[in-house]
Amino acid sequence: MLNVQESVFVNQLGYPLKGLKAFTATEPGEFELVELDSGRPLFAGAVSSLKQDEPSGRAVAKGNFSGFEQSGSFFIRMKESGAVSPVFVIGERPYAPVGKALLKSFYFQRCGVELTEEYAGPWSHGACHLAEAHVHGNPEERHPQAGGWHDAGDYGKYTVAGVKAIADLLLAYERFPGAFAEPVGIPNYSGLPDVLEEVKVELEFLLLMQRPDGAVYHKVTSAEFPSWDCMPELDGAELIFSPVSDTAAGSFAAGMALAARVYQGLDPDLAQRCADAAKLAWRSLQGRPAAEGFRNPPGIVTGEYGDSSRDDELYWAAAELFRLTGEAVYLQAAETILAESEESLAAHGSSLLCELGWADTGGYGTLSLLDAGPGLVPEALRTRLLAAWTAEAELYAERSSADGFGISLLPEEYIWGSNMLVLNRAMLLITAEELTGEARFGQAALAHWDYLLGRNVLGYCYVTGFGAKPVLYPHHRPSQGDGVAEPVPGMVAGGPNVRLQDEAAAALLAGAAPAACYVDHNESYSTNEMTIYWNSPAVFVAAYVNTVSSHS
Repeated sequence: MLNVQESVFVNQLGYPLKGLKAFTATEPGEFELVELDSGRPLFAGAVSSLKQDEPSGRAVAKGNFSGFEQSGSFFIRMKESGAVSPVFVIGERPYAPVGKALLKSFYFQRCGVELTEEYAGPWSHGACHLAEAHVHGNPEERHPQAGGWHDAGDYGKYTVAGVKAIADLLLAYERFPGAFAEPVGIPNYSGLPDVLEEVKVELEFLLLMQRPDGAVYHKVTSAEFPSWDCMPELDGAELIFSPVSDTAAGSFAAGMALAARVYQGLDPDLAQRCADAAKLAWRSLQGRPAAEGFRNPPGIVTGEYGDSSRDDELYWAAAELFRLTGEAVYLQAAETILAESEESLAAHGSSLLCELGWADTGGYGTLSLLDAGPGLVPEALRTRLLAAWTAEAELYAERSSADGFGISLLPEEYIWGSNMLVLNRAMLLITAEELTGEARFGQAALAHWDYLLGRNVLGYCYVTGFGAKPVLYPHHRPSQGDGVAEPVPGMVAGGPNVRLQDEAAAALLAGAAPAACYVDHNESYSTNEMTIYWNSPAVFVAAYVNTVSSHS
């Protein structure tokens, strides 16, 4: 067995035969790429000089063996010290298994249905949360809510979070359909690719969140979080629809319009229902001033997902409705929102134009307009949007090149859900490569992927069930309450959070460098929880890397 020291950091799942193969080390000098079976070095090189890396607090050097194109199992060995990396593979499709697991994690988050042993294996459990929920402030008004996905390590279901997740999955399918050709092991009754079957589960739930007047409930949760090891079918707390919000309606309109476009010709009935719901949500927001940003109502202490601005959601919704219908009124609405947001853009940078989060959603609107067919978007507008998208990609690529571990986060950006930022930025870089043909953007995206899978200062593969040093103790109630030693596989951990926002992190990570502010502890919800909208950009990036590697 290799005596692996945490001084050589690699993508623990491996590298494609062709393309980028990079690693990070904490010592300078020469290295060897050693074949595991024979023990023979088959490639040699030298890493860069040591350079202090502020986010990790370490002096690090970078190595590259992209010129080596032979299949097998290998490890890196530093010649002077003998330090070795974890074993990894080089092959044609090294990321196919993790790509499937990242997508299947959504099945494990399903609400309202039994997860049978046939599909869930040891992580099976009974149907949960089947009761109707009442509307906050009106216990007599009750509506169905069963279905969809649990948002995170708890059992709440949130509109804005769910919409980001379906958007990432649908965009991944639109761009890289071949990556979803193989089944991932979920029940499928439609014959559609599993990714579209899974998204339908969430769409049917989201349609339940819309009132007849078009407004959309912000979330449905219990008043408080259940105990940290409560299994979903044992959670009998009363479920409550929190009040409607503008951001829920705006993101809902956008996500439903996107879904209607994707499912046209595949599931016409669902596509029509989504289109009608999108237009109804849009109409509910017209002709009245913005409501105050959502805040938890009295007695509700579950996740808030507050957002003070609806401009980005409306911009995205207008863009998607334009793509769906071709009606100029929606394009005009998008342009008006941009024009009225000039001052905000000047003050806050690219948040309206380029962000791909659950709160800052404007990047989805920009991407939708950039993806529109030739001549549909005025050239001046398209030029402006492409310039903003490219400038953002340039910034991330530049930071990635300078960072010791190849990612674009600044020290202060290691926040709650930092791995979502890593993956969102990889998404932007991938789409920038598509839009411009600049390969360096794709190379930077691959470095972000490497970071997720082990090339980080702690040497963690941040996906449960994978890598030489996987996450074992996520803040995820089913994984804690099911009696199975291994956590549910395929979940992305939140990642380092310099703000240390839970007791476990505060006690165990005081004084740690930003990129080291992560602990694999089931009570560290601010570093070690999962969410559907951290997994969704990971599915997008996995679809890209699997497509790139299969074409190499």
